[in-house]
Amino acid sequence: MGSGNDGPQGPDLAAGIASAELKDGAMIEGHVGEAAVLVARIDGTAYAIGAKCTHYGGPLVQGLLSGSTVRCPWHHACFDLRTGEALLAPALNDTASYTVEEREGRLCVGGSRQATTLADAAKARGRQPSVTPESVVIVGAGAAGCAAAEGLRREGYERKVVLLDAEEVAPYDRPNLSKDYLAGNAPEEWIPLHPSSFYEENDILRVRRNAVGVNVRDGTVALDNGTDVPYGALILAPGAEPVQLDLSESRGARVHYLRSLADSRAIIASAKSAERAVVIGASFIGLEVAASLRTRGLEVHVVAPESVPLEKQLGTELGAFVLRLHEEHGVVFHPGRTARHADGNDVTLDDGTRIAADMVVVGVGVRPRVALAQSAGLAVDNGILVDAQLATEVAGVFAAGDVARFPDPRNGERIRIEHWVVAQRMGRVAAANVLGAARPFTAAPFFWSQHYDLSIRYVGQAKRWDGVEVAGDPAERDCAVRYLRNGNAVALATIGRDAESLSAEVAWEEEVRG
Repeated sequence: MGSGNDGPQGPDLAAGIASAELKDGAMIEGHVGEAAVLVARIDGTAYAIGAKCTHYGGPLVQGLLSGSTVRCPWHHACFDLRTGEALLAPALNDTASYTVEEREGRLCVGGSRQATTLADAAKARGRQPSVTPESVVIVGAGAAGCAAAEGLRREGYERKVVLLDAEEVAPYDRPNLSKDYLAGNAPEEWIPLHPSSFYEENDILRVRRNAVGVNVRDGTVALDNGTDVPYGALILAPGAEPVQLDLSESRGARVHYLRSLADSRAIIASAKSAERAVVIGASFIGLEVAASLRTRGLEVHVVAPESVPLEKQLGTELGAFVLRLHEEHGVVFHPGRTARHADGNDVTLDDGTRIAADMVVVGVGVRPRVALAQSAGLAVDNGILVDAQLATEVAGVFAAGDVARFPDPRNGERIRIEHWVVAQRMGRVAAANVLGAARPFTAAPFFWSQHYDLSIRYVGQAKRWDGVEVAGDPAERDCAVRYLRNGNAVALATIGRDAESLSAEVAWEEEVRG
């Protein structure tokens, strides 16, 4: 997950570089002491911030300059070059900002400046919300909920923030649960989004209870211990839950679903004593699990009704490449099949085929958790219906993340997106709008999927398309696949073309802004 560079790289920026070395619109990575520092010149002015993305340590110098920001090439986090502020997820933490001085033809970087709390940073940036509800309650501490809590403090909100979180562990990095962590390549210390002290330091109250009801007339959330929590504004971010298969005939099988850290831990525990695994479903999650279990040395079979995995999401050519990649790593596919039942020894398919299995992992999709909203009388249709500002039809109630169904900023069609980065960015926007920002959600959808040492980046939203343009060769780990509708690109999938992926994201944003 790190950048792979152990020591300082590039020039000593404290000693300085010739001003002429840094052209306008260019970046240079160097160091100040042991700290990696990025210096960039924008419209004639030089700025310096930490050179590594605070998400996974991606090298910002290989990213994209856009206005007064720089975007990480790995997972599209975005930082303000003037302040080091993390503007776009998946980065949550700001990076350090440094003073820059030009003297006698040299550019010298001085000391770092970084606020200790989100409230301190908000004050330093002059943030003051125009609306200040008595309290804000957030249901759910996943990507959207956690980002919303942080976003409130980033916007200068100083009143009570309550984060309802039934899990015992602090909010964590859910994408890693099917990737490096499950494969055994990432220790559990990497999984929390923040140290446990972060929430106390930023005055975010984590209440480890499930919300079981919402009374929008009284402005209260009922908890599973019989108490009520009053709110001045409410953000619903309960996320989604795995679709459960009907394996009612199963006997003694270790059948797993993957959504939580506890689920991932359980899969790891089963894998330690297993030799053969069956993954039901060739979804992104299913295939990432297959790759992780192969990395752990298990024999892995994948059962799915599709003849080409991910064909509906990535198209035939890229889907076929993913299939070949997994087969090269020893995964056995059973296309066109579904599982009928499982026991402690094997899985029986719909055609009677029996596959020996010590453990089973099901990954056939998720459903939005809408029961709470539905019981509160909110409009629900494959998600909680919200407007462009993520507001429900009830004043002061917002929804964000996997559960929110919002207008596509490109065409107005209602969509619901199940991507981690999208949920985080929605949480920040919902928080701003609770405080009166009236900001539409227009972020470009983005996700990445990891299979062994290969990562696929995807920008846009293509539920359907009528044309595909492929540039490069997936087998060479160098390609860009454009999905077209009526001649216009609606999504882009890339392998090994980070700059192209970033440029597509910026182009999307510019298009929807008009």
